[in-house]
Amino acid sequence: MGTHSVNSPDFGPIEAGTRIGHVHLKVADLQRALDFYCGVLGFELTQRYGSQAAFMAAGDYHHHIALNTWESAGGSPPPAGTTGLYHLAILYPTRAALANALRRVRAAGIPLDGASDHGVSEALYLRDPDQNGVELYWDRPREAWPRNQEGDLAMVTRRLDVEGLLSEPGL
Repeated sequence: MGTHSVNSPDFGPIEAGTRIGHVHLKVADLQRALDFYCGVLGFELTQRYGSQAAFMAAGDYHHHIALNTWESAGGSPPPAGTTGLYHLAILYPTRAALANALRRVRAAGIPLDGASDHGVSEALYLRDPDQNGVELYWDRPREAWPRNQEGDLAMVTRRLDVEGLLSEPGL
């Protein structure tokens, strides 16, 4: 395996239109995970392979989240202090949509691990049934993003006013 610099002079930066297409998670119990991602968060099931795998999307995409039990049926979360997924992040199109997601999470009795205002976004943090970290967030318009005196991005982490978010009118 070769050594590569952060900004390889050989190829330049990744193309701006590139994005993360989907996340694929190993889960212990497929139905329990579907109850969370479809039942609580509202993703739509697009395809299922029995009790082994399922694919879900928001809207008409083939899948944003995939789940499988191929190597993990009945398994337990990785122990603390190991590498792996920190969290998956679900980007909502508006603050109202994020507020509705919070209402769904609360109605399901799922506790938040945290809630932060990052200046560029407002974010809620929780865990799925397999203890994978999940971030639910919306981005503020680019013109509202905090910048330093040089004009560079200056993200922050402040306490999010969760009750203020809940006062956002529903969809």
